[in-house]
Amino acid sequence: MTVHQTDHGLDHGYVHRLKAGAPGNPIFFVFHGTGGDERQFFDFAADIMPESTIVSPRGDISEHGAARFFRRTAEGVYDMADLARATEKMAAFVGTLAREHQASEIIGLGFSNGANILANLLIEKGLFDKSILLHPLIPFSPKDNSDLAGRKILITAGQRDPICPAPLTQSLADYFIAQKARVDLEWHTGGHDIRPNEVAAIKGFMA
Repeated sequence: MTVHQTDHGLDHGYVHRLKAGAPGNPIFFVFHGTGGDERQFFDFAADIMPESTIVSPRGDISEHGAARFFRRTAEGVYDMADLARATEKMAAFVGTLAREHQASEIIGLGFSNGANILANLLIEKGLFDKSILLHPLIPFSPKDNSDLAGRKILITAGQRDPICPAPLTQSLADYFIAQKARVDLEWHTGGHDIRPNEVAAIKGFMA
């Protein structure tokens, strides 16, 4: 177990937690929700993919003390310039670590704000071979990206999620399907919380 802090010069731009797998194994990036940190999904990822390199960055934006990956101006209203900044910075972080660990594939999981940065990385860069988006919200029309063809994406959501309305979740899934990605969509009847059927869907998706 190694934990890199920003003042070590080893972090490639983010405070993060990292467990190195053997070279040639997958690399699995996990992105926390607003107010979470690099611990939120780290052990979960290590349990699912024990042989992989696990990387969990901490968001570099503080919203009233809560860590996030990009700024917003209100609930559901994104600072698009900062989203673009964060996407470029995170793409460089992911690419650098994937090369350093000679990763066979790049996998991502994000919840809420973490799902949103992961979704935008897909929209802009492709980059991830497999992605798990837990309660994402993309409140704009994404651009076409032919690089998404064949990439595997799992989206999970609550039908009564007040933060990520179900119609926007469905439209994001429809967008990825239109880009010829391989999309699984898992719903539960609740809100902005992770339910057991989502965990089961993640395990099935990764198996």
